[in-house]
Amino acid sequence: MKGWLITLEGPEGGGKSTQIALLQEYLKQAGIPCTVVREPGGTAIGDRIRGILLDPLATDMAVRTEILLYAASRAQVVEQVILPALRRGEVVLCDRFVDSSIAYQGFGTPWDREEVREVNRMATGGLRPDRTYLLDVPVEESIRRLQKRGRETDRIEQKGRSYHERVRQGFLHLARREPDRFLVVDARRPIQEVFRVLKGDLEQLISLSREGEA
Repeated sequence: MKGWLITLEGPEGGGKSTQIALLQEYLKQAGIPCTVVREPGGTAIGDRIRGILLDPLATDMAVRTEILLYAASRAQVVEQVILPALRRGEVVLCDRFVDSSIAYQGFGTPWDREEVREVNRMATGGLRPDRTYLLDVPVEESIRRLQKRGRETDRIEQKGRSYHERVRQGFLHLARREPDRFLVVDARRPIQEVFRVLKGDLEQLISLSREGEA
């Protein structure tokens, strides 16, 4: 049985974690095996790397270091969690994947995008998502949602408005480049509305895939 790699991407505060939790519950109720991972992290090693990457005090981190640390965490979660789940025929819901590295380091920083892609091709062994849900919010709304959380912002969240605008435009650029893989959703819409859109698309994706295997 084929597994599906479903990634959720987008600017900070887009509601990825909320939608993943809803999709996970839907899949559970439907009797469809599911594994959820987040990036960076998702493994014991990856979570330690995550602590370094998001540390608000690590302000002197070089961009090259940042790129390689994200890729290292990703390599571990692909090898240890994602590939085994896909081999078992599960749906893998991934909170961020390679597109985040391209958007944040290739557009936000910016760094050579092809170099970011090449590092991540090595990290993932060329693994690509079957579908990517881009939960898009304007920067002003993203900042408002982060402030509403009432917690200390991490190193990435603390970067300036212009950085986050470049990141958002980077995500939209990637979506335009691969319209067959991306589904862009206005994440300002009510949570249940967004969920209905994602759920409907995921149902169709799984149904079509199963028909192809029959």
